[in-house]
Parts: sequence; structure tokens; C-alpha cells
Amino acid sequence: MEFHHVSVLRSETIDNLMTDPNGIYVDCTLGGGGHSRALADRLQPGALLIGLDQDADAIAAASARLEGIVCRHRLVQRNFSSLSDVLDEMNIDAVDGVMFDLGVSSYQLDTPERGFSYMQDGPLDMRMDRSQNKSAYDVVNTYSEADLYRIIREYGEERWAKRIASFIAAARREKPVERTEELVQIIKHAIPAGARKDGPHPAKRTFQAIRIEVNDELGILRESVEAAAHRLKPGGHICVITFHSLEDRIVKQAFKLMATDCICPPDLPVCVCGHKAILQKKSHVIVPSEAELEQNPRARSAKLRVGIHL
Repeated sequence: MEFHHVSVLRSETIDNLMTDPNGIYVDCTLGGGGHSRALADRLQPGALLIGLDQDADAIAAASARLEGIVCRHRLVQRNFSSLSDVLDEMNIDAVDGVMFDLGVSSYQLDTPERGFSYMQDGPLDMRMDRSQNKSAYDVVNTYSEADLYRIIREYGEERWAKRIASFIAAARREKPVERTEELVQIIKHAIPAGARKDGPHPAKRTFQAIRIEVNDELGILRESVEAAAHRLKPGGHICVITFHSLEDRIVKQAFKLMATDCICPPDLPVCVCGHKAILQKKSHVIVPSEAELEQNPRARSAKLRVGIHL
């Protein structure tokens, strides 16, 4: 299957990211290369574009999409938590811009064998990096009922988390849960019929929670965003696109902390923390236009936050 992904907030991201057409830029979530291609089309031959992605399929697709661009580019199969290591290996101290698009690609969602989708049957996988050991199968079949409840409640913000965890635990006592469709049916049986009539697909929040757990998406996010901001040149920009409230809260808090000088308790008469702001955050959050939402309904929950290195 072709790696297809509709880049969300593409022009808004590039408009806010690019400061120097001959600069150094990092796309921390390369995906199919949509944002990178849009950026590269505005860069000069002296610029360098670095793309990171832990998914080998994404690296291959982006490599094809970036054919013919005039700027230099390096694509690396690494998780964005390795950004500082990658820059060190390239002997790059600071960059002009860094972008993160934290959404799951359309390719990953629409390829049944990747196991991300609650709309198509496939193996319980959900690994963005398919060389890692832990998959959705392991989470569903080996985590305790208490841990399943915690994950579904915290990462999925699912009100029926306790019943869903209980139903999963009961089902796997009969046989391992191996397919996405099996899990969808368990979730549907766990959620009362009346609660399934309105709102998103009943399995959406649980699948989101398991995917986050499999890929440790929230565990690495804050540190990665802060590390990226620290590698910016003065005046360099960081752009982060989030797709759900947990991600957005982490990014918002990280930006707020990096835009604050003193973080001492307010009752201290003098500052003892020595914390200094490194970032100026743009006050408004950028969301997709109605025209973009008509073309790509999956963009509905997207939010773009922008910071500028002081």
C-alpha cells in the first residue's frame, strides 16, 4: 500500500517555521514527507533539511517524495527523542527550526496489518517502529486489569475504562485477543448501548490509549520538545501540531515553562532557582480552517503551537 498522509496545517506550519531560506531545519516526525516537501520547496541549495521517523515505511516514502528538491537533506530512522544525539552526530550545534506533527499517519491508520485501526481488521500491533518488541497484543494480553484500566482512563480519557478493562480481562481468560476486530467487539460489549449512540466510534479512545502506551508517546514528548527548543538558534522557531488534549497539555506546559524566568514558589522573597526563559510563545493557537476540515475531517482536533527562541 502506498504511504499516503494528508499533512495537516501545512502552510500555517511552514509560514511559522521558516526564517532563513538557507537555514537548517528538522522535521522530527517525517511521516510521508508532506511538511518536509512543502518546506523544501521554499528552501535554497545552501539549506539543510533533516528528517526523523522511527517507521521504515515513512523513511522510504519521504525519500521518494523529496526527490528533486534543491536543498541538502538527510533522513534518519530514529525516534524524535534522539534529536540531540542525531544533531551531535552531524556536528550541528543549533538549527533554525524544528517541527513536530504528532498525528498518526493516514497510511498507518488505513493499513490493516499495522493494527492501528478500529475500522479495519488486522493483527493487534500498533508499533510505529516495527523493530521494537512491545506491541498492542502484549499490552492487551499481558498487562494487569488494573494497568489496563489506568491506561485507558488516563491516555484515552475513556469514562467506561473500568468496564472495558474488566471485559478485556474476561475475554483473554478464554483465549488471547489477537485481532483488532476482536478488541473492537469486546469494547462494544463493555460500553452500554445507550452510550454508543452518540459521539465518536466506541473503540476510538481505547485504541488511542493502547497506541500511546505501545509507543510511549507521552513519556518522551515533554523532554523531546524541550530538547528541540534548546537546540534552536536565537530567533529560531519550533512548531508542534497536536491531535488530542493530553499531547496539547504537555506541549502547552512545556512552552509555558520555557517562556518563564523564575519558577520558584511564589512565597519566596528572592529567586533561588536560576531558571531563565529561552522561548517566547505565540499567544494564539492555530487550528485548521473550515476549508481544510472539509477536505480532511481527521484534522478536526489539530492544534499548532509556535515558539521562538530568545
